[in-house]
Amino acid sequence: MENDYGVVIVGAGISGINVAYRLQTQFPNLRYTILEARQKLGGTWDLFNYPGLRSDSDLFTFGFPWHPWTRNNPIALAPDLAEYIDDAATQHGIKEKIQFQHRLLGSDWSSVDNSWSLSVEQDKKPGITTISARFLVFGTGYYDYEKPFQTKIPGIENFQGQVVHPQFWPENLDYTDKKIVIIGSGATAVTLLPSLAEKADVTMLQRSPSYILSVPNKTGSWLTRLLPESIQRRLLRLRYLYATRFLYVFSQAFPNFTKWLIKRKVTRELPKHIPFDPHFNPRYNPWDQRLCLSPDGDFYKSLHSGRARVKTDTIHQVTSSGITLDSGDILDADIIITATGLTILFGGGTSIAIDGVPIVPSERYIWRGTMLQDMPNTAFLFGYINASWTLGADAASVLVCRIMKEMEACGAKAAVPRLGSKEGDSMQKRRMLELTSTYVVKADGVFPKAGDQGPWKPRDNYFADIKFAKSGSLDGLEMLYEGK
Repeated sequence: MENDYGVVIVGAGISGINVAYRLQTQFPNLRYTILEARQKLGGTWDLFNYPGLRSDSDLFTFGFPWHPWTRNNPIALAPDLAEYIDDAATQHGIKEKIQFQHRLLGSDWSSVDNSWSLSVEQDKKPGITTISARFLVFGTGYYDYEKPFQTKIPGIENFQGQVVHPQFWPENLDYTDKKIVIIGSGATAVTLLPSLAEKADVTMLQRSPSYILSVPNKTGSWLTRLLPESIQRRLLRLRYLYATRFLYVFSQAFPNFTKWLIKRKVTRELPKHIPFDPHFNPRYNPWDQRLCLSPDGDFYKSLHSGRARVKTDTIHQVTSSGITLDSGDILDADIIITATGLTILFGGGTSIAIDGVPIVPSERYIWRGTMLQDMPNTAFLFGYINASWTLGADAASVLVCRIMKEMEACGAKAAVPRLGSKEGDSMQKRRMLELTSTYVVKADGVFPKAGDQGPWKPRDNYFADIKFAKSGSLDGLEMLYEGK
């Protein structure tokens, strides 16, 4: 049947393209498709267009392991990333499997048919199309692309200048010689400041600071250049894999020493007129929130230009022409940018049901960070908070392929994670993404639950996860057969 597939992937971003490659490599005869609501692939990297948008991880691990990043800049701008993803999808025959402008509205599992019935809306076409799938994979990430994160800013309605949310950056915004205030201190604000300061007078207003780590944005040495390119890329990938893991483990084991090292490095990069404390002294330990990267120290270089500055304070009131702070200081502004985070959305916001009974993801535990408790033949691809997103999504993709191989070998029609009675009695709830960022904390009612034991623990180690994906015991996963 035309609309009957072995696997349906939702989302043609970096996670969806990656799992498509894994599936078609492991199952050459598999009939699969990718549903993409937009008219282009690339997800975040094609949709967002604010100045300076770039990867927040190195491309040697953020890129596809089967389609290496061949440029020498580990941190890449969004247009280059979108081009790279498109090139990978085209070269490997994945792009032709994408159904653009197809939005998944709802999915309902039938225990009788052992398949998913998907309700799909097509742009510019009336009515709803029904598609069936044996296995459903969500590569939708966890951002809501249509609604910005709502944070309360007192008096923002009084401002007579322009208010911009980075997620919805106006295409023709002219900010040359304007006074700009960026509200926020996360990766988006850290990216915007040096880019906007090339043309405008910019202040980053933060309630509390983040860790901002300068990293070189060029690789290669005379030694690596002597090696064949394929070996160079493999070595670079390994180097970044181990370096990132070491940084995380070291920071967790020695937080005070890590804070001292960061302070020492940052103090050297700051202009003399900008003190380290309070502007660069976070209240939390490294990796309680994700570190912000500054390629070639562009953030700190912009502070030397005289067109960029940082202000640590809280907002008393937004006025018609700027912001009055609780300290009594006033920031004049022509443009206010609310870089305060993103709205969290699980599974792209689609409704999910089993035999017509709606499922609430936040009421269920997540198995191996990939499959929901008691939900058959469904996978959600998530990355890491302490390493490149793609590493976590790829480990999940490898696991999905292995589960499907196991099902094929034993003749099972469905694979379902089950919570054992002992686990259910003693399980302590943990956050699936163990970050203290405000927008993540407020999403506790959106994400599934993680546990404190067994296969329900949050994932944070690529090396352990990829090993498990290939050969670990599938404890907690029940195989169902025809008629059961």
